[in-house]
Amino acid sequence: MLLAIDIGNSNIIFGIHDNYTWLNHWRIQTDKFKTADEYEVIFRSLLSAGKLWRDEIHRIVLSSVVPSLVYPFTEMLSELIPNSKTILVNPDIYNKLPIKILNPYQIGTDLVANALAAFQKFGPLTMVIDFGTALTFTTIGKNSEILGVAIAPGLQTAVSALAGKTAQLPQIHLTPPPSVLGENTIHAIQAGVVYGFTGLVDSIIERTQNELNEKLTVVATGGLSAVIAPLTKFVQTTDEMLTLNGLYHIHLFVSKEQNVDK
Repeated sequence: MLLAIDIGNSNIIFGIHDNYTWLNHWRIQTDKFKTADEYEVIFRSLLSAGKLWRDEIHRIVLSSVVPSLVYPFTEMLSELIPNSKTILVNPDIYNKLPIKILNPYQIGTDLVANALAAFQKFGPLTMVIDFGTALTFTTIGKNSEILGVAIAPGLQTAVSALAGKTAQLPQIHLTPPPSVLGENTIHAIQAGVVYGFTGLVDSIIERTQNELNEKLTVVATGGLSAVIAPLTKFVQTTDEMLTLNGLYHIHLFVSKEQNVDK
């Protein structure tokens, strides 16, 4: 079985794949101050609760956009699953993938995983929108290369900044309000953020398609994709498992290249 882990700025998602399907997956809060021992307790507890046995896990694929957590996690995993082989997602393995990364040292490993999963499912001329701490737009061109990325603040990041920089505006739950004309503070913030970011998303997609003179398949992922995607004109589908699926495909391609047992 495979353990796939994606360490993001806000959340860590990980799951167990048996070469056919995801048996289980989890999302925990990222804490860069936690030690390897503390993360081991969390992983051990969740795997045990899911009745997934550590001695059946033989491969690990690890992606992280938090550099300070790479070493604690590799240390933790060597203790938790000592007989496994770990693939660390970084530019050293990108030449083994079926998509070309034009600027490998300037792109997050999670975006590479997202792009690969989308490419495997939809082919070239695909855009992935990830609604995370940052709102990212990753576009795969017709020659199977990642053409570029657009980055904006994430929705929750924008709300937190708004609440943190103002005296009277609260943290809120992001959901479409009854009207764009907010009649109270909560609805006013929801209107500005939810409908405002919907316009941002459609604008980036439209501009990208116009620049390429091509129609794109657009897939959204990330925690708030379910809120914004239905409101847009151009997002065709959402996939909450996109990043983990991308890590699974990375494992397949790298393992095949290395001629090791999957």
